[in-house]
Amino acid sequence: MKRKNYYILCFVFLVGIIISQNNLPSSPKVWKHVILINGTAHIGNGQIIESSYVAFLDGKIEMVSESKGIRLNPAAYDTVIDITGKHIYPALISTNNILGLQEAEMIRPTSDFNEVGFINPHVRSLIAYNTDSKILPTVKTNGVLYTQCTPRSGLISGSSSIMATEGWNWEDAVLKADDGIHVNFPKSIQKNGWWGETAPSTKNNKYDEEILVLNKFFEDAKAYCNSPAGSLESNLRFEAMRGIFSGSQNLYLHADYVKDIILSVNFAKKYEVKKPVLVGGKDSWKTTKLLKDNSIPVMLCRINDLPDYAEDDVDILFRIPALLQNDSVLFCLQLAGDMEAMQTRNLPFLAGETSAYGLTKEQALQSVTLNAAKILGIDSKLGSIELGKIASLVISDGDLLDIKTNNVILAFISGKPIKLINDQQLLYEKYKTKYGVK
Repeated sequence: MKRKNYYILCFVFLVGIIISQNNLPSSPKVWKHVILINGTAHIGNGQIIESSYVAFLDGKIEMVSESKGIRLNPAAYDTVIDITGKHIYPALISTNNILGLQEAEMIRPTSDFNEVGFINPHVRSLIAYNTDSKILPTVKTNGVLYTQCTPRSGLISGSSSIMATEGWNWEDAVLKADDGIHVNFPKSIQKNGWWGETAPSTKNNKYDEEILVLNKFFEDAKAYCNSPAGSLESNLRFEAMRGIFSGSQNLYLHADYVKDIILSVNFAKKYEVKKPVLVGGKDSWKTTKLLKDNSIPVMLCRINDLPDYAEDDVDILFRIPALLQNDSVLFCLQLAGDMEAMQTRNLPFLAGETSAYGLTKEQALQSVTLNAAKILGIDSKLGSIELGKIASLVISDGDLLDIKTNNVILAFISGKPIKLINDQQLLYEKYKTKYGVK
């Protein structure tokens, strides 16, 4: 009996290996010098190359060109992959998300995205990032290869970091540590009810108090950071703010409504914050001149939500990306809200929806690639398929932004192929076999 069980375990183990590798071409000994030929390359900056050569060496892109007129020497590459009829995209980037910080919403011990306290700029989300999360494989299979893991709660939540969705641990996965501090700017009004049944808004009675606390902290932090080194006793909270005043970090101001957006912009100007970013921005389309004049980009709220005002058009949130694009306001899309970690797999389709409301398909792609990279300050490394950038690429059978045709067959992070398998796919295969589905 013991020997029988041993053979069964060996068989299951071998089957698991076969399944986990079924998305990769036959693996060479090394993936050092690779070229993808004859695919349609969506560069990420609006350009499309119908029949392309995309090559990368040691994890960096070394060639992006049309195949016409170029004589290829296959012997120069470790691997040549013909992707005729397929589409190549830059890795999608999820911004302002708790992906990797939460596993199951209803089980508190699996959530590690907030801390006790009201002002926590020194809290770092990256050390809580779980590379073994069961959710991560579900987003990789739809082309999302990077995420900005972001803390929540309080007036100042802490610092976010840019992480790959693949790695042994957080140190292995981090692309940019502590990219910025997140401030939940006080709300002047409180929205009531829920998405299925709204209720009248009420005034935030603690608004003045919260603004006072925020101003006091920023005044003290700025004075501390402007003091000569070593002249004051070390303060962890103030130390965490140095990058905000020096310009090496973004200040993410979470605000949705017109009054709060205007006040948050003025707040950033008052304290001479060099890199403010508006997060949420449901009313950002009403303040485009202010945002443009102050060079403030927007991490736009999920567009497939319902409007907050009864008098708004039902599709207003879908149209905001085009309104910002037309007024030259830099923006990207994000999915903060209910079930945001597991919803991240729908990021490409969220972008695809904008193409039905005023954006072109390539502009929609930019909203989750190059635009996101620019806002995060990583556009020299990611966001488009260009020379010298990290070879983090996605290959799909069809349009990556269309739920009907999205079928990611191959993906690379820093030039290394990643496994495209998740528990949902395994369950699908299991029960398809059981019930004889063809």
